[in-house]
Amino acid sequence: MSSNRPESDAINSTVPPNEHWSSVSKHVVNSYLEANNALLAAMGLSPSSERQMGTLTARHSPATTDAPIRELAFGDDAWLMERSVDSYDDLAVGDYVRFTKPIDDTDVSAFAHISGDTNQLHLVKSFAERTQFGGRIAHGTLVAGTISAALARFPGLTIYLSQDLEFRAPVEVGTTVTATCEIVEELGATRYRLHTSVETDDEVTVIDGEAIVVIKESPEN
Repeated sequence: MSSNRPESDAINSTVPPNEHWSSVSKHVVNSYLEANNALLAAMGLSPSSERQMGTLTARHSPATTDAPIRELAFGDDAWLMERSVDSYDDLAVGDYVRFTKPIDDTDVSAFAHISGDTNQLHLVKSFAERTQFGGRIAHGTLVAGTISAALARFPGLTIYLSQDLEFRAPVEVGTTVTATCEIVEELGATRYRLHTSVETDDEVTVIDGEAIVVIKESPEN
């Protein structure tokens, strides 16, 4: 017999919140990657041509520079961007981009409408307060989207090929997050492996993973 009972109400209270969050998020990531693979197919790229991503063997904080380039990102006064290099020709292992923005109610409502994910956990305060989270949280893929925003701010033209994500903790609506993407390996043919993460303004890592991208020189306008 089918039921309209929200899945959140059926959560076994004996399962630690973070473990359940990681388990549920795997299904979300699969849907996210399917959409990305469809985009790659439309671009004439094959995700199967990418070698399988293993566990990142060396994880470290983005390298600091004497004078990192820090500037206000275009689009919104609340968005901030920092990057270690400003020239495509100078890109190398250790270079990074950080992108910061608040995840506010407008973002959550817009994402629910665009994606069709109208889970009450994200939208209805009275419902969310009765769940293990104690209040509304942002969609995991909305928060993960800040990684894509950071990638877009590398010098040159960045094309997403694959992304591995682990959702470590929920993000409350109204939280400011920072996505960091750091080049950890050059794969050849303008392809790079990157460590990707998202942290809250309290320096709590909520998303961790790695991506493979193509970074090419931007065509002239």
